[in-house]
Amino acid sequence: MKWILLIIVLGCIDLYAFQSVKTLFKNPIIWKMYWLVNIAVICFFLLRLYTYDSSNVKSSLYFTYAVGLIVISIVPKLLISVTMLLEDVTRLAMGLFHYFSNENPASFMPGRRAFASKIALGLASIPFVSILYGITKGKYNYQIVKHSLYFDDLPAAFDGFSITHISDVHSGSFDNADKIAHGMELINEQQSDMICFTGDLVNNVAEEMDPWIGHFKSLKAPFGKFSILGNHDYGEYVKWNSSEEKEANFAEIKAVHPKIGFNLLLNEHVSIEKDGEKIELIGVENWGVRFKKAGDLPKASKEVADNAFKIVMSHDPSHWDHEIKAHPSKYHLTLSGHTHGMQFGIDIPGFKWSPVQYVYKRWAGIYEAAGRYINVNRGFGFLAFPGRVGIWPEISVITLRKKVG
Repeated sequence: MKWILLIIVLGCIDLYAFQSVKTLFKNPIIWKMYWLVNIAVICFFLLRLYTYDSSNVKSSLYFTYAVGLIVISIVPKLLISVTMLLEDVTRLAMGLFHYFSNENPASFMPGRRAFASKIALGLASIPFVSILYGITKGKYNYQIVKHSLYFDDLPAAFDGFSITHISDVHSGSFDNADKIAHGMELINEQQSDMICFTGDLVNNVAEEMDPWIGHFKSLKAPFGKFSILGNHDYGEYVKWNSSEEKEANFAEIKAVHPKIGFNLLLNEHVSIEKDGEKIELIGVENWGVRFKKAGDLPKASKEVADNAFKIVMSHDPSHWDHEIKAHPSKYHLTLSGHTHGMQFGIDIPGFKWSPVQYVYKRWAGIYEAAGRYINVNRGFGFLAFPGRVGIWPEISVITLRKKVG
């Protein structure tokens, strides 16, 4: 039933958009090409949806491409359909008005239809070009986002200490080794003291990382590279043949972290020492309102002094709102990811918007509450939709500063 409903919806959108094409282009060859291309896209998407196997890396990658094709096909046509619908409603209203006024509306109807079709196609070109750019260039358009955060109780030795924060790699979606190598170079160019990765190394299975181990192993930081798990790292979105198979994949995912030189923190902490002083880095497993709750902050913070300067790595930013920001023991800085900024939105100086903000209060950048901060990284990779539109992949660089006076 769901397949039939999906085909009907896609067909209706195509039919309505075709009215605009038919009005402006009188050549039947163009009409046939329109239908051939759209039927091919829909068939490819339905085939990949039907054969999708989340445990198979190639199947997942092909499905990602299918999602990209259907998005770039449907979104512009939705705009065309809405524009043409508004024009139809206007024509109907004016036709009724002229009918009851005993006037003949025929003289202005054809011209209005052609004008509306031009407007519709013009508007549709905007998302078409944006999505095309997002798929071909935007998904690897890495942005360095820098923040300086000031704290009264930061140990003096750590004044100026820098952290590069990355998140949501989703290695199973990668398809360009040169671009990933460039991303690694950008991270190393920051020359940060420490690198923190906040989860979702893969989409589903450990083997996704096999081609990229050398790339991530090349990352360097004098005070270490640290990581945690995200919701996708537990294999929750795969139909496994057995619980043993699922556990084996989970063990392999955890084993990847030391292979790329990252110290995986599983509800535990590590002391970072410099010039006789230290800060505490606390890594919790995934904790989410809508996702797996494996994170245990009390366990991870065991034996950490209340007055210590503490940095928490927690994949899902909802953890900060529900437990961390108001915790009796002050956690100075939390590093999160998870939202990807939905890979779509507007992100310019002074204004940012994405549909994901209606789900997550903290979805991109720095937020503060009572002197406690969270940085929500927009993500290094991408998931499902093979692109980014307006919300670019992010490499965060956070510099800790001690307040003076």
